[in-house]
Amino acid sequence: MKQQTTFSISELAREFDLTTRSVRFYEDQKLLFPKRSGQTRIYSRQDRVRLKLILRGKRLGFSLAEIRELFSLWDKTNSGSEKQLKRLIEVITIKRAELSQQLEDIANLQAELTSAETRCLEALQNLKTNSKKSNN
Repeated sequence: MKQQTTFSISELAREFDLTTRSVRFYEDQKLLFPKRSGQTRIYSRQDRVRLKLILRGKRLGFSLAEIRELFSLWDKTNSGSEKQLKRLIEVITIKRAELSQQLEDIANLQAELTSAETRCLEALQNLKTNSKKSNN
């Protein structure tokens, strides 16, 4: 079976469950570089791979600037580079530290909510107890 070599904007949008506007946005951000035939955009397999990597990077919490930086390091070589891999490791380390901090913040917030809930339940119980005493 022959592998498709070019894609329309609607094909990519459908494949990755995006709007065509989102695909054009990534082009505007200089992350995709389709060829043109009149007004029609023609995306290559490389554009398709880049779009897949953009979406993966976003799921991992990478900013578009970080994704663009990694692409630019990749584009300078045919197969990536030590510099690109080291930078990717740095970004991953930063993201992991941010997630750890967020987990800690969530745990602290849950503890605060539990404490506030406990105080409210105790106050409610005191109101019920005082109400029963005053009725007797």
